[in-house]
Amino acid sequence: MMNRVMLGIQGVENFEQMNKVTEALKKQQGVLKAEVQQLGQVVVEYDPHRLTVMDLIRTVREEGFLAGML
Repeated sequence: MMNRVMLGIQGVENFEQMNKVTEALKKQQGVLKAEVQQLGQVVVEYDPHRLTVMDLIRTVREEGFLAGML
């Protein structure tokens, strides 16, 4: 069963940066979908047996942005 979480992304200024974040999330083993909802918000569908929300937040941080659950 997959979980869904909405992440707020701080520091993004445009959709190009949002796409960079979603592409990094999609590369994680266990992420089924990562979709931009609006600038600064992304919904991630992931396998909770393989990843935690903290893993997703860490991925965003590695791209240079802050993130948290909404």
